[in-house]
Amino acid sequence: MVRLAVTTSDEPRDVWWLIADEPVSEDDQPHLGGWMQRLCRAAVRELDATGVGISIVAPRGTTTVLAASGSVSEAVEQLQFTLGEGPCLDALALGRPVLTPDLAHAARTRWPGYAPAVQEHGVRAVFSFPLQLGAARLGAMDVYRDRAGSMSSPALGQAAAFAEAAMARLLDAQEQSDLENPAFGGALDGQFELYQAQGMVQAQLGVSLHEAMARLRAYAYAHERPLGEVAADVVARRLVLEPDR
Repeated sequence: MVRLAVTTSDEPRDVWWLIADEPVSEDDQPHLGGWMQRLCRAAVRELDATGVGISIVAPRGTTTVLAASGSVSEAVEQLQFTLGEGPCLDALALGRPVLTPDLAHAARTRWPGYAPAVQEHGVRAVFSFPLQLGAARLGAMDVYRDRAGSMSSPALGQAAAFAEAAMARLLDAQEQSDLENPAFGGALDGQFELYQAQGMVQAQLGVSLHEAMARLRAYAYAHERPLGEVAADVVARRLVLEPDR
């Protein structure tokens, strides 16, 4: 198994052991997905966080939630893809951590849609760490807190260690063709359905692909529904978005 080392001013606790010691939940996915869920829960405790989520880059550069420490964290993680803005997307674009100790300020300067939306879930600070090795970026890990304030240097180092463990596990999965297993494949299935819904909206409304995705996101946000659920309804023809009047 590939392991990537992280060095901080203080010797960090071994995140691999912390993940291995995390109890298995009956709700855990099998294989890779369950391991990532346990990583998220271990990171919550170790980093004194409210929640942790991991998202991965799907085909065509879009992102999807792979694992989260709980249902609320999963919903918060999904919001940035519904709204098209947020720390994970910025961390992936910049290739470096995006540290936001005060979301109230970010609502005014960086994420006018995302920041107020996650604040409604009690999130006051978020710290995003890209899962990358060299030029390869496979996703990002987001750490949520219910209070404003910066992370300490030891906590930042430990968060980076969790992110590198996740990256190493993804690389191992690729080498072992584990990405074909249901846990990982299921995470990507929703993205293919999203592309299908995007194409259907484009044809139905006579708009560009970019606008079709914007319409799907706007509907999901306005009705407080996950983007994937809206896409599934469009594909199943349970939902038809109306043209402008």
